[in-house]
Amino acid sequence: MPTLRIALSQVNPTVGDLAGNAQLVRTWTRRAADAGAHLVAFPEMMLTGYPVEDLVFRRSFVAASRAALERLAADLAADGLGDLPVVVGYLDADGPPQISSDAEPGHGARNAAALLHRGTVAATYFKHHLPNYGVFDEDRYFVPGDVLTVVRIGGVDVALTICEDLWQAGGPFAAARHAGVGLVVNINGSPYELNKDDIRLPLVRRRAAEAGAAIAYVNMIGGQDELVFEGDSMIVGADGELLTRAPQFVEHLLVHDVALPAAGERPGDDTAIVDGMRVARATVSESLPAPAGPAAVGGMIEPVADEAEVWQALVLGLRDYVNKNRFPSVVLGLSGGIDSAVVAALAVDALGPDRVVGVSLPSQHSSEHSREDAAELAKRTGLDYRIEPIQPMVDTFLANMSLSGVTVENLQARVRGVILMALSNQEGHLVLTTGNKSELAVGYSTLYGDSVGGFNPVKDVWKTLIWRLAKWRNVDAERRGETAPIPENSIGKPPSAELSPGQLDSDTLPDYDVLDPILIGYVDGDLGRDGLVEAGHDPAVVDKVLRMVDTAEYKRRQSAPGTKISIKAFGRDRRLPITNRWREDG
Repeated sequence: MPTLRIALSQVNPTVGDLAGNAQLVRTWTRRAADAGAHLVAFPEMMLTGYPVEDLVFRRSFVAASRAALERLAADLAADGLGDLPVVVGYLDADGPPQISSDAEPGHGARNAAALLHRGTVAATYFKHHLPNYGVFDEDRYFVPGDVLTVVRIGGVDVALTICEDLWQAGGPFAAARHAGVGLVVNINGSPYELNKDDIRLPLVRRRAAEAGAAIAYVNMIGGQDELVFEGDSMIVGADGELLTRAPQFVEHLLVHDVALPAAGERPGDDTAIVDGMRVARATVSESLPAPAGPAAVGGMIEPVADEAEVWQALVLGLRDYVNKNRFPSVVLGLSGGIDSAVVAALAVDALGPDRVVGVSLPSQHSSEHSREDAAELAKRTGLDYRIEPIQPMVDTFLANMSLSGVTVENLQARVRGVILMALSNQEGHLVLTTGNKSELAVGYSTLYGDSVGGFNPVKDVWKTLIWRLAKWRNVDAERRGETAPIPENSIGKPPSAELSPGQLDSDTLPDYDVLDPILIGYVDGDLGRDGLVEAGHDPAVVDKVLRMVDTAEYKRRQSAPGTKISIKAFGRDRRLPITNRWREDG
């Protein structure tokens, strides 16, 4: 039984940076070669980054992707790495790129994988299953492939597949069984959601059983706009045994020796159509020397608490948004409350204290303890702390306009927004906004005020999870012998916008322990009013909450992007009309 030393390169590409992404492939292929690998695989659309969205329709971009692939094959050979087969994702097309519905049948842009060997593109595969749900619009961009590519490497037949091919039964994995392969390589750009790793392993095991083959699953890491990718690469045996698994949210080369069945007589007719696919074959090598030295064992990741997983996702999403968009630093308003405290701690973890500016923006309604809590957080984290009182500016408005009630509250929030944006313009910071998912859901924010900003790290984090994250981060710091970043007062005090005397969130909203379960059912679970009432929620509270959610759609449409961590984030996942007379409460 041949043994292949498989290397899975869990790396962080950047959309549009073809040269930089190709250099990543060269660097990590060298590491794989140094580890004695027989095969190295990189993530989905590695050369272009993922997702590329409407860049697909630019002929120049497609041409650049294809040229970069050819150049990469030649560069790997020039690097002395040509004998190591490299699987890499890229953008391809047969015929000019166009919207799929207008394309010539069977032709158009392709989500593709290539196997590079000895300076050439030895084989290609086009993704068969195209996801068109949640954040995915691949039916808009790509044409599905109908050929399973099988490459013989070291006497083992290896099938190439891409991401969604794994998430649906049939198609490539059924064809892989028919083709008698020993290994299926599955390259991925699979975005993070909380607990998705618990779904992924059973899924890989099901596909291994379907194909009757081992599966090498490699996923990218990194942030891309609202999405974050956590890696979680793994190898599973044909019997479903988890052989090795990579850590989440870090670049990592997972190298593992896998004993695989030698390729024998072809069990089926390659011209036959199996579940919509036929088989095409190529050969790289009929045999390989046994792996040198001791056996390569990739190791096994230990599971972490949900809060640790989410915190890592939010830190990585923020860091990559700032760095990939070349912002030197960030600025945010520090109110002393829990939301801004969590965002500040995330920013310091992501970027370091020297790149984070926190601004206290007190008004006449700002309590002394809130000012002290903001200053205490700044002291604990070491960020650049400033104080910019807003009351003189608010008073100037009020001296020239007759305003009262909630209008004055909103005016204060908007003055704060103006100050933060002025600092952004003057000093080049990216403004971080700090509204949590619960507030965004019910419209509990001021447009062009506390909602102002270029990125919101906690946009997809429910308020009740905000508290859990704060407590976890402090405990984690103490466990490591470090200063807990978030003041206990910020965690324990009742939440308030402090825009009027004695104001509390609970004056307007149900308690968050009551509110969040209703919102999770309505937003994430698509439950209607009847379903929420049947679940035990008070009908009057449900009616109030649903009205608030439905009428706040116009605010959410204007909100800053933020890292997705849930099954249904506002924006890419949940798309509802602003003008909409359908109401769950009748």
